[in-house]
Amino acid sequence: MKHSLFGAALTLLAGAVPALAEMTDIRFTLGWKTQGSDAPFLLALHKGYFEDEGLNVTIDQGEGSAATVTRIMGGAYDAGFGDINAIIQNAAARPGEAPVMVYQLWNRPPFAIVTPKTAGIETPADFEGKTLGGAQGTPTTRLFPVFAELNGVDLDKVGKENMAPNLQEPMMIRGDIDGAFVFTSTSWFNLIANRQDPAKDYNWFNFEDYGMDLYSNGMMVSRDLMAENPDAVAGLVRALNKATMEVAANQDSSVEAILAFDNLVDPELERARLEFALTNLMNAPEVETIGMGDLVDERLTRSIGIVAKGYGLDRLPEASEIFDRSFLPPAEMRAFDVTLN
Repeated sequence: MKHSLFGAALTLLAGAVPALAEMTDIRFTLGWKTQGSDAPFLLALHKGYFEDEGLNVTIDQGEGSAATVTRIMGGAYDAGFGDINAIIQNAAARPGEAPVMVYQLWNRPPFAIVTPKTAGIETPADFEGKTLGGAQGTPTTRLFPVFAELNGVDLDKVGKENMAPNLQEPMMIRGDIDGAFVFTSTSWFNLIANRQDPAKDYNWFNFEDYGMDLYSNGMMVSRDLMAENPDAVAGLVRALNKATMEVAANQDSSVEAILAFDNLVDPELERARLEFALTNLMNAPEVETIGMGDLVDERLTRSIGIVAKGYGLDRLPEASEIFDRSFLPPAEMRAFDVTLN
């Protein structure tokens, strides 16, 4: 009897070994330090949705949404949360090497120019004679010449000052600059941290309102992962989609997942940042028709042209080089309905 039980146990253990060996390791990078807008990825990790897909996902903090692309291209990571415009930039110079977006989360861009109302800037023409500050190389800064051309602003009449991102809001508050090139999802909360009222006391020139119809952050994967293990990519997308639907419906569980990943964050601040992303960056009208995760090819093609102009690209990549929807679940599984609670 003992021998029989022992043999049965060995058989069960032997059967478990192949199952464990089938788990696929995925190295994943966020776009920045832990933020509320990372909730879909952190919820999928916390609730085991990646594991359910046979994926052993390790998530690291990032160094910027554009750096996600170079981190993946360098081979350190298989996938990440980053900016589609950085994919466009790198795909133009190194075709076949840049990662590919497989799930578009931010279907509205966070790029904006923010100005204190005391600066008297009410229209783009009012930028002339003023000084704007920003970090060199960010999309908002790099794309400002295109913004200026589309909106009749004479660049020669606009002062520009380079500075570290963490200095933008303090210098604007002190009056050292008249406005700043920012990411709304960051600057809004930096102003609150500096005891400012971003809604009442500041004007926001969101690029999307001034002819800059751009996409932004989503989940991208390496071309090697797509080629060598498409099933893993499909699993990543399914897990992320499941978590994204849950994040839209339940921010309480989202904050729990964020804290489980990084217990040093301010839960109230990151909840507010998550709600900001849900209601300002993930709610383009097209989502009602095509669902979360997808995008409109014609719009992407237009945005490629805008990025090419802003970055001086020699080649315009095709939309198919930048985004691949073949891994998306059916549209009915991606119906996106935000309920703040």
